[in-house]
Amino acid sequence: MTTREQAEEAVHTLLQYLESNPKREGLMRTPERVIDSWDEIFSGYKTNPEDILEATFNAEGYDGIVLLSNIEFHSTCEHHLQPFSGKAHVAYIPVDRIVGISKLARIVEHHALRLQNQERITNGIANDLVDNLSPLGAAVIIQAAHGCMRCRGVKKQNAIMTTSSMRGVFFDKQEARSELMQLISNSNQR
Repeated sequence: MTTREQAEEAVHTLLQYLESNPKREGLMRTPERVIDSWDEIFSGYKTNPEDILEATFNAEGYDGIVLLSNIEFHSTCEHHLQPFSGKAHVAYIPVDRIVGISKLARIVEHHALRLQNQERITNGIANDLVDNLSPLGAAVIIQAAHGCMRCRGVKKQNAIMTTSSMRGVFFDKQEARSELMQLISNSNQR
């Protein structure tokens, strides 16, 4: 296991690569600050989806779509260590149990606060919903702008990547998928 001291030294080495004077005043505490920020930015490695989704409530016969839309998130691309951010739409159809709405936002954070790619976040959230809630269906749609597209390479400022993962009735039934898309569309008009 790498120690904090080793991590700070690695940041110092990178500063030496980038800066002719890595000991100037503005950079003196940069290694410490970077590691502090990474502890927060990558805190998803310290959380567990089962713990997040374990507190459920009786669904009391509710069998419609539960959708939390426009969940803002920020993540870091594992390929270039560039940020990407956007919004997630997370839905499920309960059988017996529902989960608190904050838990849907927390499961997005669990996946986003790691070195990631958007496809993995999308699938991971859907898998966690299925594994922990056993719903009739689960759906995740993510739209994000990627730093690696905006500030390097092709430099496309307005490109938005969309990914989706559909499970159960959202995969099998066009009617359920259409209703979900209409709900998301309605939530974006507010």
